[in-house]
Amino acid sequence: MKSILIWEFIALNTYFEEIDFILKKWNNREAENFKDLVDKNLKRLDKNPEIGVFIVKLNSYSLIISKQTILYYDYNSDSNQINLLLFWNTLKNPADLIKLL
Repeated sequence: MKSILIWEFIALNTYFEEIDFILKKWNNREAENFKDLVDKNLKRLDKNPEIGVFIVKLNSYSLIISKQTILYYDYNSDSNQINLLLFWNTLKNPADLIKLL
């Protein structure tokens, strides 16, 4: 059964922030690679929504997208809905993560 995938506003913003960061630090090719990684992992997530690590303290799942990007999401098994919450750059201050989630 296919999951319902919902992009929260902050997930969209942080996704595009990551792409902008990659474009500034590297190049278009690396930004495209990042987009492909996200697409690949969203397909994996659709097949198995509980593939991420559940973090009790944050009451959400985390899924490693790349060495420096983690996707945080919620999953409701009753409605088979996945809410993408945030793309987090691991170079940022971890204290800010809790504020955003």
